[in-house]
Amino acid sequence: MEKYFKRKSIAETSQLCSGVNDHENQPFSKKNCFEVDLENLPFDPGFRPRITFYHPNVRDQVRMRYLQKGPCQPRNHKFPKSKSGDHERSFQCSWFDKYPYWLEYSIENDAAYCLCCYLFKPDIGEQSGGDSFVLDGFRNWKRLENFKYHIGGPNSYHNQAVKNCQALMNQKQHVSTIINKKSDQQREDYRIRLKGSISASRFLLRQGLPFRGHDESVNSMNRGNFLELLHYTAEQNEEYRLVALENAPGHDKLIAPSIQKDIINAFAVETVNKLISDLGDAFFSILVDEARDVSNKEQMAIILRYVNKKGCVVECLLSIMHVTDTTALSLKMGIESLFSKYNLSISRLRGQGYDGASNMRGQFNGLKALILKDNEYAFYVHCFAHQLQLALVAVAKKDTNIERLFLKVSCVINIVGWSPRRRDLLNEKQALKVKKAIESGELSTGQGLNQDTSLKRPGETRWGSHYGTLLSLINLFSSVIEVLEDLTENSDNRVEASDLVDYMTSFDFAFNLHMMKNILGITFELSQALQRKDQDIINAMSLVHLSKRRLLLIRNNGWDNLLDEVSHFCIAHNIDMPNMQEKFVARGRSRRNVQEMTNLFHYRVELFYAIIDLQLSELDSRFNEELNDIISLAQKMVEKKKHLIYSLVYLLITLALTLPVATASVERAFSAMKIVKTHLRNRMGDQFLNDSLIPYVEKDIFDSVDKEMVMQRFLNMKPCRGQ
Repeated sequence: MEKYFKRKSIAETSQLCSGVNDHENQPFSKKNCFEVDLENLPFDPGFRPRITFYHPNVRDQVRMRYLQKGPCQPRNHKFPKSKSGDHERSFQCSWFDKYPYWLEYSIENDAAYCLCCYLFKPDIGEQSGGDSFVLDGFRNWKRLENFKYHIGGPNSYHNQAVKNCQALMNQKQHVSTIINKKSDQQREDYRIRLKGSISASRFLLRQGLPFRGHDESVNSMNRGNFLELLHYTAEQNEEYRLVALENAPGHDKLIAPSIQKDIINAFAVETVNKLISDLGDAFFSILVDEARDVSNKEQMAIILRYVNKKGCVVECLLSIMHVTDTTALSLKMGIESLFSKYNLSISRLRGQGYDGASNMRGQFNGLKALILKDNEYAFYVHCFAHQLQLALVAVAKKDTNIERLFLKVSCVINIVGWSPRRRDLLNEKQALKVKKAIESGELSTGQGLNQDTSLKRPGETRWGSHYGTLLSLINLFSSVIEVLEDLTENSDNRVEASDLVDYMTSFDFAFNLHMMKNILGITFELSQALQRKDQDIINAMSLVHLSKRRLLLIRNNGWDNLLDEVSHFCIAHNIDMPNMQEKFVARGRSRRNVQEMTNLFHYRVELFYAIIDLQLSELDSRFNEELNDIISLAQKMVEKKKHLIYSLVYLLITLALTLPVATASVERAFSAMKIVKTHLRNRMGDQFLNDSLIPYVEKDIFDSVDKEMVMQRFLNMKPCRGQ
């Protein structure tokens, strides 16, 4: 049976919420009464502890949070059938529409429950339908009259529970609100203060800025971004100044850290709700990866990919959640708990994309295999960008000449960029050369031309970055050689610098440098195209085939152009060129049993052809799917209303577009995490981190969140907040 909840007993699940006891007959603890994690309350009715497990002081908060989420109604779930007499029957999704306010369904128990009775029904005997809709769940799909029997008359326990739910959410009737009844003017002042705090929070969230300050006391010169922004607002807005900050009641300033976190959470929830609403009942894929944050906690990012109602491919961050370990089972449990939180069914999952780690794509125990056991239609796609990365790494490691090239380039960057003084020396020498070239007319001037540049350090996990490294080294070659020559005279690295000068002023280096620059230039364009959010797998395959054709074209017709390019470079930098018709003499290679060859044969066949053939072989082995092009077809069908006429054709197209291509969106989320959670903010809690990241990453959805919706959610978070 399809699952998207953790397989735990009620006692184990209740431990997710501190302050919930392990056994029904165990009394609540005063020590834990305010430690309930309201954001991670068990959503499936089969996992919930009784409401009496919670301390009385927090029960209203728990009830309000469940009512805000609404009943657990997995509408897209494939409900299992069970034998009932001569027929097989199952729960029907249409019943949710008939009883939308209270009816719930538990995937774990395959049973129906009542949310209102769970929250407010007293623990007394078998009356008005008993406890079948609260404890054990209702499973007799043949006797639907029990639904009406459960509702009962006007004064039934169910209807009393419904009234209590409505009264709880209507804070005007709350006893605390009645006692602290405010005048119309007080309510208007409260609204002005709240709008100011929400506006300040929106700005800081969008920019990924911290809220708190090191010293927020009255005498502090910098009280943190949130308070400083409110003071600036007060200076610019007379209406806000008269009712906020120092002019607000001491208990109602709406600037406390807990208020800030509630507003941030309200923004995050409304942003995700818009995402889930846009997704609707469409099929979707997930992109998953994990990384450590600045406090060395493993964080798992989950991206949803789907085709929206306009026929456009969308990739959006659903959540970043802390996982205790990165085993496949733990990751799957985290995904299932997130699905249950947002009423997502694993039966609608049609694709899963990972970076290729063993815990992700393992054939038997990887995350891919575990999800496929629950849904055989969740097609796995190995990240295209990661496959390209592996292909480039394989080329670099299988040929000693190319491996030596990148090793020496890395040494050059480490030595020249070792200190700010050396980097400044390189910039000075390059600036002087540019000035002379401009004066002699070799370089033209204009906006955007001749800007300062420096050696780019490559990333080992992003081989596309090596292309920029080689380009920068070619542009700065003469200046780099001069810096290295200076270091050979008086430096701790003089021996290494001398060896680098000898190697870099050889024809071998010049040839390998330009050859790999041309090859990486083709794969760099492919890498950039694969990382687009709206890239589809069919177009991605066509781009891979195009790159293969371009490499093959260079192999067949590019030798003369490469040799001319290398020749001009050698002449410009006084590098000796060998005669291509003479006998090749290898450096450091044993002379015994060596086949005699010309320089032309060595550089053209053993290097040029061999490296391109190796690159093509790696691309063929890693990208072997055969698909046809359907670029923009889905959007055109929606635009011309053809998706309504050819619904099955459109479904096939959207399924193809839904399949993931690359995990670039996950990497972007991790990059954002480094901006939001810094060394100065390394104590951010997991929920606070998630709530801060979602608005920052998904700015387009976040900008469309209505302030009134955020305000209403904030007011409903806790009792007796101003109306």
